[in-house]
Amino acid sequence: MRTTTKFLALTAVATLAAGVAGANQVVAQGRAVVKVDGSSTVFPITEAVAEEFQKFKKGQVQVTVGISGTGGGFKKFCNGETDISNASRPILKKEMEACRSKNISYIELPVAFDALTVVVNPRNNWVKQMTVAELKTMWEPAAQGKIKTWNQVNPSWPNRPLKLFGAGTDSGTYDYFTEAIVGKAKSSRGDYTASEDDNVLVQGVATDQNALGFFGYAYYEENAKRLKAVPIVNAQGKAVLPSRKSVEDGSYNPLSRPIFIYVNAESLKRPEVREFVEFYQRQASKLVPPTGYIPLPSRVYAANLETIRRGKTGTVFGGENKVGLTIDQLMKLERIN
Repeated sequence: MRTTTKFLALTAVATLAAGVAGANQVVAQGRAVVKVDGSSTVFPITEAVAEEFQKFKKGQVQVTVGISGTGGGFKKFCNGETDISNASRPILKKEMEACRSKNISYIELPVAFDALTVVVNPRNNWVKQMTVAELKTMWEPAAQGKIKTWNQVNPSWPNRPLKLFGAGTDSGTYDYFTEAIVGKAKSSRGDYTASEDDNVLVQGVATDQNALGFFGYAYYEENAKRLKAVPIVNAQGKAVLPSRKSVEDGSYNPLSRPIFIYVNAESLKRPEVREFVEFYQRQASKLVPPTGYIPLPSRVYAANLETIRRGKTGTVFGGENKVGLTIDQLMKLERIN
């Protein structure tokens, strides 16, 4: 069990203490500092790596890990305020331009796969599975103010109020979900409870029988006794639950996705940043599974280390998301055999 709430409080204090002087500030209270921000989805992995790395360095390095969402993280990163940006989707064209305008070069490193999970309250006894079309009916912009009850989505469901909880608009999870379900990123109804903090969404669904929400698999797994995951009908017509197996074999689609860290190439010249990023790749196979996410094949992490060694900057995604990407497809895209 991760001490997420406690760690969030500690990192918030640490971030305030460190100030906003930017990535060039490398020492706080006599310790070298590595500054990370961004996706709440990637947060548990980077948190786990940071804790192990700080133990390994015996207090000589401080790693601060904030949560401002993928979009919020890239704003800070492309402004030179952080060394590393957690991202639950690839960097977008507008973010590439923002980084370019500040002469920020970056190294893109996939670190795990996620099964974006649709959840309902355990007392919900009417939903056995859901189609992409049903989710679209709930979440598309045209649903705002109109789709208010469960039976409006599926006539076999009860005439009960529909309460929706989802990622905030600065979240990469929001971008991915809307593109995969609605067909266009950042396109959804606005009358739902939104938060970049997935723990808020968990609490909302767990306490309301009429609720439905979505977030990364790790937050579902940590709260599985309080939530019920919904099987999603995939492109092959089969209802599939999120799991490590269904992500690895590609059957959980279109809601499985790679997640990333982006490293400021200039920051990487600092020994504490480089050591942390290399430690991240060497420990990922061991530290990713306990967080609830799916580790990548070991040769991907080996390829990441080579990318770091070569200082290879840029993105293989061209500033666009790729919905429904499997692990094998990611490896082909990254040219990893």
